[in-house]
Amino acid sequence: MASTTPEPGAGRRRWWTLLAVSTAQLLVVLDGTIVNIALPSAQRALDMSDASRQWAVTAYALAFGGLLLIGGRVSGALGHRRTFRIGLLGFAAASALGGAAVNPETLFGARALQGVFAALLAPAGLALLTTTFTEARERGRAFGVFAAVGAAGSALGLVAGGLLTEYVSWRWCLYINVPLALLAVAGTALVPLDRPTRDGGRLDVAGALLSAAGFAALVYGFNEAEPYGWGSARVLVPLVGGVALVAAFGVVESRASHPLLPLRVLVHRARGAAFAAITLLFVAMFGFYLFMSYYTQTVLDYSPVEAGLTLIINAVAALLGSTLIAGKLHGRVPPAALILPGLLAAAAGMLLLTWLTADSSHVLPLYLTPALVLTGLGLGCVMPPTASLATADMPWRDIGAASAAYNAAQQLGAALGTALLNTVAASAAASYLARPGHRTPTAATVHGYTTALMVAFGILLGAACVVALLTAPGRRGTRTPVTGHDRAEEAAPRS
Repeated sequence: MASTTPEPGAGRRRWWTLLAVSTAQLLVVLDGTIVNIALPSAQRALDMSDASRQWAVTAYALAFGGLLLIGGRVSGALGHRRTFRIGLLGFAAASALGGAAVNPETLFGARALQGVFAALLAPAGLALLTTTFTEARERGRAFGVFAAVGAAGSALGLVAGGLLTEYVSWRWCLYINVPLALLAVAGTALVPLDRPTRDGGRLDVAGALLSAAGFAALVYGFNEAEPYGWGSARVLVPLVGGVALVAAFGVVESRASHPLLPLRVLVHRARGAAFAAITLLFVAMFGFYLFMSYYTQTVLDYSPVEAGLTLIINAVAALLGSTLIAGKLHGRVPPAALILPGLLAAAAGMLLLTWLTADSSHVLPLYLTPALVLTGLGLGCVMPPTASLATADMPWRDIGAASAAYNAAQQLGAALGTALLNTVAASAAASYLARPGHRTPTAATVHGYTTALMVAFGILLGAACVVALLTAPGRRGTRTPVTGHDRAEEAAPRS
């Protein structure tokens, strides 16, 4: 029989869960950007070719995105706390290996291993939060902090990457993960115990293979679109193949007796709104971070450290939005009342930047600061309710799968956003330069960025429309999910 009740004394120790899970969330998100800053130095040190250097980023993304659903199933089978510990220790070991790399192959392999263990600890961490915090007010605060760390992690990664690379060594962009991971492992000693779900079902091997191959193909295709363009066979073949594999995965899951991702996780309208919102938000935001990094360094001539510090504005706004707004209002207002304004605030920030030109003056106070504040507040208001909705009202045995699906949505959104918006920017810049008249490369670059940000603005407006439709009152299946150990116990299998 699966135990769904934490051990005695868990109530006094549940905040250690938040500390451990938030630290792990920082690791996963930080690693998505910190290595980007260190990559030029690592390329020189390890004598990487231009053609192969992307694998320092792609290897992590492929392993992480491709194995998330399997990680969710493993988390349920082994127990979320045990899986969380395994993921942290493996992530620390892989980070140490990458930092000590003496050739490109070792670095790429270490990055892939980081992705493997991140695919274990990310869904396990979110599942631990879901099962530990069940009272509405505490749950709101917990998910607010968790989301703040996730929202700010990308910006902090750029800052940390710049500081470590400039003043210490690029290797410390990987070594820094070791003490953070060990801190989180130490915190798990006081995390309330949970027990594995034992339903007697066999591993969904077909679903596991199809999901891993399908998600990896999609992430690879999106990543290859940036250097090779959307018309390249290196992009079209994995994208078409990925869509076919994901479709086959859906068919297999609908017929499997013990599916890797039960379709009941996705069919609820409110939960579907959460997945749609977070996917499209990440599409827009990861393109936004890319452009802010390049614009501040190539147009405004900021150093990498100065560019990263500028993004701290976004991180602080995200922290305020997730803790002081979303965290305090959780349970008092419907999730859509946070998600919709958050998407619209982020969209307003994107729209403001579309008015930039190469000749704009007072850029930091008039454009960048308001845009960074609005996008940060939007991110902070969207992430807590979507993370909560993704796992709410779930039977105990499905929480790991729901957590993995939520993380997979973020990964796909980030990969698509970086590739899509970078392609739009490059095409718009080239078209601008080809027009008659004297046009400078700087003006073309800024035009490309503003065009891509207009597309991001449209994506966020579309996300708001989708969320509004899926959460409209009076529709069947739009009841806001609730979560708690009582509901989990009711849904858990009994012997």
